[in-house]
Amino acid sequence: MPQISPELLKHSVESLDIGVFILNKDMEVQLWNQFMSTNSGLPSTAVVGKNLLELFPELPQRWFKKKIEGVFILKNRSFTAWKQRPYLFQFNHNRPVTGGVENMYQNCTFIPLKDSAGEVELVCITIQDVTDEGISQKMLEGTMHRLEESSRTDGLTQLLNRSYWELCLARECKRSVRYKSKTSLVMFDLDHFKAINDNYGHLAGDEVLREVSEAIRLTIRDTDIAGRYGGEEFGVVATDTDLVGVKLLAERLRKSIEELDVHYEDQSIPVTVSLGVAEYDESFSSHESLIKLADEALYYSKEHGRNRWASYPLDE
Repeated sequence: MPQISPELLKHSVESLDIGVFILNKDMEVQLWNQFMSTNSGLPSTAVVGKNLLELFPELPQRWFKKKIEGVFILKNRSFTAWKQRPYLFQFNHNRPVTGGVENMYQNCTFIPLKDSAGEVELVCITIQDVTDEGISQKMLEGTMHRLEESSRTDGLTQLLNRSYWELCLARECKRSVRYKSKTSLVMFDLDHFKAINDNYGHLAGDEVLREVSEAIRLTIRDTDIAGRYGGEEFGVVATDTDLVGVKLLAERLRKSIEELDVHYEDQSIPVTVSLGVAEYDESFSSHESLIKLADEALYYSKEHGRNRWASYPLDE
């Protein structure tokens, strides 16, 4: 069988479109191919014989040493994908579409090179540029995230849509029973919204809904959960909040919406809401019972003057 000359072998390694370098037990570089030279900016003459970790102090040294030592001890190859660790070397990439990726994504393989006695003498590390795969994966994940968000979000108001909001409410009610915490609910809708649409037009009505939604976001806490229940009706789940606390929230919402300055085509549109609040009790059959009681309080508000809130049990 013909022997491959060292010169031919070296030429083959140099021409590979992947990074190849070889280390001894002291982390000294024994081979450094053209891919590594091009991307690191260091020719092989500046690297071979030098300690890799001293040349590249930015490498994850503890992790890298453990990887190399594992190959020497176990005598088996090892592999690290870009999803586990995006890159070993902070090489730039030349992709015009980056998808938010700054450095070259790399798959790394650690290969034991054994002597005639079967002992590992050197470790060969290959670096495969998988930036295209990484960018595609990141873009796909971004698309999937946006699709997931859109499936949960009301398109006009950007609050949670009814189905997902109700799911969140159901979870909070179950959590309050399990952990003996308090969960309360505010349900409210816009007063005389049909008149707004009739007098100013449906586009004006849409603008009112958007402005009200923004006021809701600015008024509630980060832990509260706001959603568009339907049409001009909204709901806010007040987590870890009893009836006293949710009454205060209802008043804040009423006041912030009343103070809105909604303008559409040089017209100022006054906006008020009627609200109903209730606190969840573990005796309720489901979260729907809480919605029903808060709705009863809401309609009580409407029947007793609007632009106000009422709580369940109903005020007399």
